[in-house]
Amino acid sequence: MTPFDWLIVLSLNAAIIGYGLYLARGTETSGEWFLGARALPWWAIGLSMFATNVDNADLVAVTGSVYREGLHIITVYALGSAAGGILAAFFITPAIYRAGFYTNAEYLEARFGPSTRLLSALIQLQYRSSMLGMMIWSAHLLLTRLVGLSAAWAWLLIAILVVLAGLYTAWGGLRSVVWTDTAQGIVMMLAAVIIFAAVWQTVGGWSGMSQTLQGSPHEDLIHIGRYRGDDGQTSPWVVVVAWTIVGSGYWTVNHTQTMRLMGSRSIWDMKMAAIWGVALSFPIMVVSATLGVFARAIPELSSLPTAEVDTIYPTLARQFLTPGLKGIVVAGVLAAVVSTFDSMGSALSAIFTRDVYARFLVRDRDDHHYVQAGRWATVGVLALGFLYLPFIWKQPNIIKAFTTLIPVFVTPLFTVYMLGVLTPVHRRSGLIGLLVGSTYGVLALVDREFYDVAAIPTWFTSRWPAFCWSLLFTTATMAIATAVLGRDTGNTTTWSEDKGWLHRSREALPVLREHPFEGGVPWLLQPRWAACLLMLAAAYVTLVLFW
Repeated sequence: MTPFDWLIVLSLNAAIIGYGLYLARGTETSGEWFLGARALPWWAIGLSMFATNVDNADLVAVTGSVYREGLHIITVYALGSAAGGILAAFFITPAIYRAGFYTNAEYLEARFGPSTRLLSALIQLQYRSSMLGMMIWSAHLLLTRLVGLSAAWAWLLIAILVVLAGLYTAWGGLRSVVWTDTAQGIVMMLAAVIIFAAVWQTVGGWSGMSQTLQGSPHEDLIHIGRYRGDDGQTSPWVVVVAWTIVGSGYWTVNHTQTMRLMGSRSIWDMKMAAIWGVALSFPIMVVSATLGVFARAIPELSSLPTAEVDTIYPTLARQFLTPGLKGIVVAGVLAAVVSTFDSMGSALSAIFTRDVYARFLVRDRDDHHYVQAGRWATVGVLALGFLYLPFIWKQPNIIKAFTTLIPVFVTPLFTVYMLGVLTPVHRRSGLIGLLVGSTYGVLALVDREFYDVAAIPTWFTSRWPAFCWSLLFTTATMAIATAVLGRDTGNTTTWSEDKGWLHRSREALPVLREHPFEGGVPWLLQPRWAACLLMLAAAYVTLVLFW
């Protein structure tokens, strides 16, 4: 890194962070802090969703995962994200938005009761804080391998970034996060294009890489349909379904994304924002993924040990970027770090403040008290990520850590949200299904990672089938409970304890808007057409182009 590179890095990120602090000045009410006063346009939300979706852990982990296992991970950013974004923006989040709720867990109390709400909040806090740990570790890898910082300086810089991101997030809430993410997303896209172009030229493009790998043990890496899991016996269709479940769960359960959708100025903006966010993420993540197979075509990088696969991205950037370009890529990486920290901080603090603190601990104080509680919670949830580092260190790569944790609680919770919105399952079935699905998830995790239970077959608990089994157990349990108890006919806009600050803050939200147009939505601007195109493109890339 030259002084000119450092100037680019510091200038771009300092400007964005300064902008976030500037925006934070006028935020006072809970509606402004938690939901940006429901005044955010689709294009800004979409860019923010992109910046949150494509974080620094993705840049590192996806490249390393493809280097080791192949391009099957593209499925989660193609079919998984398209299906999840459409499911979230067209069905699940509008139901929450129209009911006037602030968080997706808040909706679950109206639909399934307070216990389900609390469990959902705790699962999300665990799920996203574990992801935060993966992002912290990937940031450390990038700073030590790409920038060349010592471990001590890398940890110090990460701590500074956490503090700065936490500062403007705690002060400004969702509005500051969305607008800074918009700027960070642009820097990240520029960085992705630069490193891809440099590596593409080095290996002679796709044809050069394919020719180099032809006949080698790594030829199958460029075909999704040839990956058969860790054991070599898993059907590629099971892997595709598993990644689709992961992507769908990410866009619906993950409040870092649904919180942005609920800050939309209208239902139309919500739908377009999700399509825009997925559409931006899709090509950038395909670009990042292909870097993994390109690295296999570079002689000096073709045979790295398993423990080194997560260093592929910083190694490529260090070796093939010239001064100036390296500074832009590092700036993009740090922008990804900060955008993820602020997104996590705002979303998880909202969940803790509304779904745990205000609902179960301190029920009826004034609006200022809960805004302050949210600000302090931002600091606490960002610190949680560091607790997962020992577990992540023990995994062979970051993606393995991610896919090991997700089916435990997140997939059952995703199933509960989906069935709760789309079907008349009984009110009590949500808690029952969540407990049964999570019990399977814990059992499978113990069998995979800690103690091999001889009586349980591998196909029942291994990494990829676990997603399918988790969804199946939760769905079957809720269906059986509904068959016994009857269908739900209740009101999903309120609950028995709907009073105090939680109720007052909901009533203070702006009037719901279906769209921002004077008349109706023009035919060509109907979100369903864009959604269809997105799904077709995702299916083509996954099942044809890379199959």
